Amino acid sequence: MARSRPAPAPLRPAAAGGPPSWVEPELATLTKDRFSDPAWIFERKLDGQRCLAFAGPGGIHLMSRSRREITTTFPEVAAALAAARSGDLVVDGEIVAFDGTRTRFEKLQLRLGVAAPSAALLREIPVFYFVFDVMYAAGRDVRPLPLLERKALLARSLRFGDPLRFTEHRERDGEAFFVQACRDGWEGLIAKRADAPYRSGRSRDWLKFKCVSEQEFVIGGYTDPQRSRAGFGALLLGYYDADHELVYAGKVGTGFSAKTLHSLHDRLATLELAEPAFRKGPLPGRRGVHWVRPELVAQIGFTEWTRSGELRHPRFTGLRDDKDPADVVREVAVARPQS
Repeated sequence: MARSRPAPAPLRPAAAGGPPSWVEPELATLTKDRFSDPAWIFERKLDGQRCLAFAGPGGIHLMSRSRREITTTFPEVAAALAAARSGDLVVDGEIVAFDGTRTRFEKLQLRLGVAAPSAALLREIPVFYFVFDVMYAAGRDVRPLPLLERKALLARSLRFGDPLRFTEHRERDGEAFFVQACRDGWEGLIAKRADAPYRSGRSRDWLKFKCVSEQEFVIGGYTDPQRSRAGFGALLLGYYDADHELVYAGKVGTGFSAKTLHSLHDRLATLELAEPAFRKGPLPGRRGVHWVRPELVAQIGFTEWTRSGELRHPRFTGLRDDKDPADVVREVAVARPQS
């Protein structure tokens, strides 16, 4: 039986006509299932920064998921889009940096937040924009179209060549593709319902198959460094629950470079609080602990959750300035919806 689907919300028009000034991105839901299904397609999950690109009469604007403009941070992407587009467009994708054949958020960190990268930095850390969807083209809102039709339209709407890359997909055989993805060191896969429209917000039409456990956490404190270590010892991490209370999820003390230890300590020192922002969870003792306002978001890899609700073997991979701390929740895997 066909499912009824809500129509996409009306696009917010640009001030002077042309494409919209903003579209809320569609977000994938973590799933515990691995499946093959002719009604779904499967794309590589990339370890980078989400980027929505708006190309209209006013030029190119690159926007992060949190609606922060990042056009000058990635000037080579903006220039390539300006040269390669045919007409006004709004497209969705991921900006990544490679370490060999793998995308690495840690490497991309060297470009994030740099408003005017030098020529040397552009050469040292080249980036690529993997475009996987289109929401506006040829003067119309194309979000109601089925995904495969949108991808065909996308392929016709841009001339792809580095740093612009079309996100290829496979059909049907998701299980074998997932095994290959993990063997090759990828983040995992995104499974997408082939006939679905583009729907803003968290969706079960897009599902995440993760090879590794990784998600964002809010930083709610830090500990003093020990012995010869500088900066800080560990970060205290948390996430928001359904009551929007900050829940303690443990601490992370690995994955930091010497530069990060110093620079992150300087930022955290300006956010100190007398009392913890955490409202739930067994907090560590106060000795050597500094509480901070929950304004920074860290990307953390880990092996699993313990029974007490803390992270096992966590590792810091970078800061996420494209994520709103209030949106950070514990990711819970769900079963895929039935076709």
